[in-house]
Amino acid sequence: MSSDAVADRSPHRPAPQPGGARVPLSVYVLGLAVFALGTSEFMLSGLLPPIAEDMDVSIPRAGLLISAFAIGMVVGAPLLAVATLRLPRRTTLITLISVFGVGQVAGALAPNYAVLFASRVVSALACAGFWAVGAAVAVAMVPVTARARALAIMIGGLSIANVLGVPAGAFLGEHFGWRSAFWAVAVASATALAGVAALVPAIPLPAERPRLGAEARIYREPQVWLSIAVVALAAGGVFCAFSYLAPLLTDVAGLDDGWVPTVLALFGVGALTGTAVGGRIADAHLFGVLLTGVAASTVLLVALALLASYAVAAVLLSFLLGVSAFYTAPALNARMFDVAGAAPTLAGATTTAAFNLGNTGGPWLGGTVIDAGFGFTSTAWAGGALTATAIGITAVSLRMHRRTGPSRIVETGTNPAKVPASA
Repeated sequence: MSSDAVADRSPHRPAPQPGGARVPLSVYVLGLAVFALGTSEFMLSGLLPPIAEDMDVSIPRAGLLISAFAIGMVVGAPLLAVATLRLPRRTTLITLISVFGVGQVAGALAPNYAVLFASRVVSALACAGFWAVGAAVAVAMVPVTARARALAIMIGGLSIANVLGVPAGAFLGEHFGWRSAFWAVAVASATALAGVAALVPAIPLPAERPRLGAEARIYREPQVWLSIAVVALAAGGVFCAFSYLAPLLTDVAGLDDGWVPTVLALFGVGALTGTAVGGRIADAHLFGVLLTGVAASTVLLVALALLASYAVAAVLLSFLLGVSAFYTAPALNARMFDVAGAAPTLAGATTTAAFNLGNTGGPWLGGTVIDAGFGFTSTAWAGGALTATAIGITAVSLRMHRRTGPSRIVETGTNPAKVPASA
C-alpha cells in the first residue's frame, strides 16, 4: 500500500486555517493543470481547417471532435467520480493528468481521423475526472470561508486558457502545423503532473470507505437539482451567443476577420477579471453574486442583440459578457459544494457535467435559431432567455434556502444526516 493511500485513509485532518489565510500553492498547481485542460478543450475551434485537410474529412466532421470532447466531459465527470470514489485523491489526480497527457501525445501522432477522435474521447474522460476530483481537493485544502476563492483559482486556469492558451494553439497551428499545438499541451500537462506530484498533499478520506449509495443520496435534495439547472442555464445562455460571436462580429457588426481573435481575447480577459472579482465576493455573498451576475449576463445579451450592428458596442459588450459570465462561476461551483457536502467528489462531477451540458446545449440552441432564419443576433436573444430562466430558478433556490435554513446533507459515520451547513 502506498504512503499516499495510508495518508488518505487517516482519520485526522489538519486543523482548518483561519478564514483570512492564504490559499495554498497546491491550489494554484491545480489551476495550472486546468489551464492545460482548458487549452486542449477549446483550441480545436482554431484548428479545424488544417485538421480537416490533413485528415481528409469535411470541416463539419472535424467539428465532431469538439462535440466528442464536450459529451465526454458530461458523461465522464460522474463516471470517473464514481469509479475513483474510494481511491486516494492525490494518486487519482496524478493518474488522470497522466492519462490526459498521453491523450495529447496520441492526438499529435494520430495517423488518421479515427485515432484522433479516440484520443479526444480519452482526453475528455480524463479531463472530466480531473475537474471533478481536483475541485473536491481544492475545497478540502481550504476552510469553508475560502471555498469560492479556491475554486476561482481553478476556474482562473480556464480563463487564462482562453486568453493565452487558445490563441497560442492557433498560432502554433498556423506556423508549425496543428500537431504542434497538441505537443504544446502535452508539455503543459507534464509540467502540471510534476507540480501535482510535488505539491498537492495527500487528502485524508473518512476512516470508513465512502459508499456510492450513501453519496448518491445528494440527488434526493431539490436544492442540488436547482443548482444543476442554474449552472446549465447560465452557462448555456452565454455560450449560445459566444459560440457564434465570430460571424456576429463580421456579418452584423461589420468588423474585419482580423478583429475576431482580438475580441475573443478580450472576452477571455473579461473572464479572468470576473473570476478574480467573483471569487473574492462569493464566499460572503454567494446568492448576491449569483443573482447580480446572471442578471448582468441577461442584460448584456439583450443589449448585444439590440446593438450588435454597432462595432464599438459589440466589442465592449463581448468583454463585459466575459466578466459577468465568469463572475458567477466561483459562486455556481461553491453553491453545489454547499448543498452536496456529503459527496464532494460527486459535487465536483455534477458541476462539471452541468457546465458542459450548458456548453453543449447553448451552441445547439444558437445553431437552431440561426438555421430557422432568425439571424446571428437571435443567438443573443435565445441566450438571454436561458439566463433569465436561470435568474428565476436562483430566486426559487434562495427562497427555499431562507425558508428551510442553510441545510445540506453531510455524512455522519456511515449514515448521511441533514444538519446545518455551519456545523
